[in-house]
Amino acid sequence: MDVAAMQLFTALLTLLALGGSAVLLVSRTLSGRSRVAARLSSDVGRVSLALGALVASVATAGSLYFSEIADFVPCRLCWFQRICMYPLVAILGVAAWRRDRGARWYCLPLLVAGGSVSLYHYIIEWKPSWGESACGVGPSCTDVWFRELGFVTLAFMALAGFVTIGVLLFVTPTADRNQPAVADD
Repeated sequence: MDVAAMQLFTALLTLLALGGSAVLLVSRTLSGRSRVAARLSSDVGRVSLALGALVASVATAGSLYFSEIADFVPCRLCWFQRICMYPLVAILGVAAWRRDRGARWYCLPLLVAGGSVSLYHYIIEWKPSWGESACGVGPSCTDVWFRELGFVTLAFMALAGFVTIGVLLFVTPTADRNQPAVADD
């Protein structure tokens, strides 16, 4: 797959993840009034740790593709986003394997920090004057490698990854919240 095709593919995957997050939020909101919504919310809640690990894995693989294969040199803010995303692969992978719902609290600082940096990075891509001092050495944090569909950039993709993982971990059925944090070994 060439770089242009990968850019479009990952942009569409990003929008799919955000759409799924929106559906999950709506189903959780309607779960008291709709059996279908309650069932969807419950079913996703049961596999939310594994889905979170999958999202973190795909985000990690995507960032590595764009830097190592497409030769898009990461800026300083990109590195901070990676520092927050990469550990989520291992944390959520182990949490999914152990069915440890309490792991979401270990992920929360990484989600908040990574999401905040991603949001700031996305903003300064559109308003470069707000980020004149964001990067010191290396590529400028205001440079944009691509804008798919007119608005999807690498910073937007990272932000979508953090938001999607956050929704998966924290928008779960009430019944799942009352279960023990760690299942039997």
